[in-house]
Amino acid sequence: MMDDDISVIELVGSLASQSPSIDTTQRAALTHFAQAVLAGLARPPRSIPCRFFYDAKGSELFEEITKLEDYYPTRVETELLLAHGAEIGNLVGRGRMLVEFGSGSSRKTSLLIQALGGVPAYVPIDIAGESLAEAADWLRGQHPDLVIKPLIADFTTAVALPSVASGGPKLGFFSGSTIGNLTHGEASAFLANAARLLGRGSFFLIGVDLKKAPAILLPAYNDAGGVTAAFNLNLLTRINRELGGNFDLTRFSHDAVYDEAKGRVEMHLVSLVDQTVRILGRNFAFAMGERIHTENSHKYSVEQFQVLARGAGWEPVKAWIDADNLFSLHLLQRA
Repeated sequence: MMDDDISVIELVGSLASQSPSIDTTQRAALTHFAQAVLAGLARPPRSIPCRFFYDAKGSELFEEITKLEDYYPTRVETELLLAHGAEIGNLVGRGRMLVEFGSGSSRKTSLLIQALGGVPAYVPIDIAGESLAEAADWLRGQHPDLVIKPLIADFTTAVALPSVASGGPKLGFFSGSTIGNLTHGEASAFLANAARLLGRGSFFLIGVDLKKAPAILLPAYNDAGGVTAAFNLNLLTRINRELGGNFDLTRFSHDAVYDEAKGRVEMHLVSLVDQTVRILGRNFAFAMGERIHTENSHKYSVEQFQVLARGAGWEPVKAWIDADNLFSLHLLQRA
């Protein structure tokens, strides 16, 4: 372990001691958050991983984003599941355990469970334990007989499934085009790990956002009502609350840009003035206009994603696309 890591653990331990209700799991998550934030802000270009968006407030704001007219992914993916759920169910067959990577939208998960004609067990994997528990509780209300075993873990690198899912055929589910948040290398590694985790004979259903004009893309990440801006800035509020930061949110703004060469939308927080911010006793100086990179959202053509999937051990079975060519659903089978 690096000396810097040890000092972060000590700093988090001191902070956690002020809140006796924090348990061992919560302290480990807080340390992970602190290490990522301090490392990401210490090196250029500054960045914070997008997985830390989803505290309770961030999850609430994201749900609000999914209901915006300009934010098409959730709406269109739901429409695709409604239109093609029966066909998906027929292709994968009955009796498959459902493993969801990321807590996702419970409504979409419920639609898939209905299309499958019920599943023997459901395992959602996510690092955000609170959001995971809320999604599981909602699904229990919709499917009272469903066996649900949440797994609190980084879904990109999870090493094992709960015993309830250790045997039997499986269907993986990765919705919302969350795979676009990963670099191509990370996406390939995730798909390969999912192939190992789900096992031979498994299927994988993945939502993937399609390439399209920036005039359609950018409003989905920078809405006129400022909900996405509030979602992005909430990351700073979380740092203030959990890591003793002193970010002044009025001194930062949200920005979204499309990098055509990399085929991705990028979200940033932009410093509006020269300023110094303190986090866990460490100072970070920002120049006016300096950016903190908070999210990538890569876009794929159907062919590009299928090439990526094949390279990671999956064979494309079928892809469904909406009439406006906005979004795609891909069914893969382990090669």
